[in-house]
Amino acid sequence: MEYSSRCCKFVKVDCLLEDSKGNHLNSVIKFISGRRGAWVTLLLGLMFAGLAFGPLAGAKTDAAPGVGLPADNETVLVDEALKTLPGADSTAAIIVYHSDAPFTADQKTWLQGTFDAKTKQLVGGANEKFLKFTNLKVMGQAFVPPATISAAGSTAIVTIPLDKSEEVKVVGDRVKELRSIAKDGLPAGMTAYVTGPEGFQADIANVFAGADFKLLATTAMVVIVLLLVTYRSPTLWLIPLLVVGTVDGMAGGVVRSLASVLGISLDGSITGILSVLVFGAGTDYALLLISRYREELLLFKNKNEAMARALREAGPAILASGTTVILALLTLTFAELEGNRALGIACATGVFLAMVAALTVLPAALVVFGRWIFWPLTPKFDGINKSDNGLWAKLGRGVSRKPIIVAVVGFILLGAMASGASGLQIGLSATDRFLAKPEAVAGQEILAKEFAAGSSSPTTVIVNNDKVDAVLAAATGVAGVDSAKAGLKNDTITKVDVVLRDASGSDAAYTTITNLRTAVHSVEGADAKVGGLDAQGLDVKNGYAHDQGLVIPMILALVFVVLLLLLRSIVAPVLLLLTVVASFFASLGAGWLVFVNILGFPALDLSVFLYSFLFLVALGVDYNIFLVTRAKEEAEKLGTRQGMIKALSSTGGVITSAGILLAAVFAVLGVLPLVALAQIGVIVCIGVLLDTLLVRTVIVPALAFIAGKNFWSGFGKSKFQD
Repeated sequence: MEYSSRCCKFVKVDCLLEDSKGNHLNSVIKFISGRRGAWVTLLLGLMFAGLAFGPLAGAKTDAAPGVGLPADNETVLVDEALKTLPGADSTAAIIVYHSDAPFTADQKTWLQGTFDAKTKQLVGGANEKFLKFTNLKVMGQAFVPPATISAAGSTAIVTIPLDKSEEVKVVGDRVKELRSIAKDGLPAGMTAYVTGPEGFQADIANVFAGADFKLLATTAMVVIVLLLVTYRSPTLWLIPLLVVGTVDGMAGGVVRSLASVLGISLDGSITGILSVLVFGAGTDYALLLISRYREELLLFKNKNEAMARALREAGPAILASGTTVILALLTLTFAELEGNRALGIACATGVFLAMVAALTVLPAALVVFGRWIFWPLTPKFDGINKSDNGLWAKLGRGVSRKPIIVAVVGFILLGAMASGASGLQIGLSATDRFLAKPEAVAGQEILAKEFAAGSSSPTTVIVNNDKVDAVLAAATGVAGVDSAKAGLKNDTITKVDVVLRDASGSDAAYTTITNLRTAVHSVEGADAKVGGLDAQGLDVKNGYAHDQGLVIPMILALVFVVLLLLLRSIVAPVLLLLTVVASFFASLGAGWLVFVNILGFPALDLSVFLYSFLFLVALGVDYNIFLVTRAKEEAEKLGTRQGMIKALSSTGGVITSAGILLAAVFAVLGVLPLVALAQIGVIVCIGVLLDTLLVRTVIVPALAFIAGKNFWSGFGKSKFQD
């Protein structure tokens, strides 16, 4: 076996592969990187991909996902009770007609029609255009209530009762037709909007129409460009892209199957984050392995031996990194909200597949193609490793000279950025959740100015029949309630419709719901329960607060334990976790400044804090794992100071490339017109760049230099030197 004379400090790879402490692992590594084993590994990978795209792939569903509140939640109990009432399977579309000036007499006639003395009703109005959609009948005839004109006389609404459907296509097609009819023959000077529950459901679904292709195409283009810049090779980028792209497709199919088995729902935001995470994490793992493989090709003439060495040294870091992310994501399975649990299961599955592919299929493919795949910068056997005297090595030496000053300045910078989060607001109203304002939002905003803001989606109170009057009195006495009236009933319960004055999804509306629940719950014997969209929104908000309080400490504890086991140290995990948490709050503060001063967002969406924390802590630790595991490997030979400098010089370029790529990939979430995804993308993008360019590059090495050999202190007597 031939290997470089500069490699004399290493034992021969054959000896490494026969280490009695890891025979099974070494056998796997030898198989994957071997001449025949590489081809077999590729074949097995292709077979599994075929299964994942075929028999194991779950069917795509056209059903709208539910909110995911637990079965004993008050809003859910109200929805269950409503199913026992006549007309329970109903929803509504609201047509809003608006003019900048009060309606003229002709416009009012067009809207409301004329009074028919025979039937004693208004006839010939705009409401009759929608008779084919209504599920309401009066005297056996389809009926839509006449238009109601606001006190200002410039806005009118037509409320159309509809049969409820969970099929996205059915709702979308129906709303599209309603909008066409509403605008047909519209008098000059008037505009029409379709809003209400049906309009919002259609517009939310439309946000994700074609989103999978758009997101995938944009993500792939970003990855291609950055891989080309990183490798400066016309061929090498194809291998990681094909591997990660295939994994992304496999993950989608496998996750749909899991969702079907576990009875959870997936929406476009979950599948979008899944793709971004698979591409980001998968490409990061590929960059780390390929970088180490290139380094080993300078030391080993035989490509198989070079890959075996690369897998043996980089594999544990990739495995530890992927395992940390997977376990952090799986903490969401303890969440109260189904959407959080679904995201955790889906993304953990995707990262697992990406990690396995990076440790098996990718190295096999690289070995099969050989050294030429790096052309024109082909690493030559016995060549010079330029990283030893490159930019990152110089930076490491510079930090080592004044580590205390560097660490203090670094934390001051993070603290200054974190201070930007003062005044942070959490919770968007229903009309603020879209980047581009859809018709349902525009209509709701007009409606809220002219009528009670909650008139398009009344709050529902379920009450025992003999206590209706007492509940009505209690409800109307609550500040923020515009009106309350009894509606549908059966033998035991009555539905009471309560209209709120404040905009749906606003803090004021949530305060009214809280006070309303207190008031009606106090009516003895009423067994009153409050539901509806605003009550549901409040319960979801409280659900996120519960999940944050439960999941965030679990993530921190879990990451700490993984670092503890990986590094066999106590000091290093504490310092690394400290830097990652500081980086999160800095990115949150910087993101909030961007949202307020540039993008004009009034608040963070409910999901943003939890998801951003999860991704930044789990992924931020990744880069620290990549750096510190290499530093520990080198410190055993060179001491802590020189080992950290060597690790920084060796991993600086690849980790920086990986961080920039991951940040760019998360920024791609902004192509989907939901404010929540844009906010997550911006915060994670900023956080990953901070982790890559400041925390991992400067602060962590500075802390290691300050701590010296104590950086590795933990279990037993330290074998490291300063």
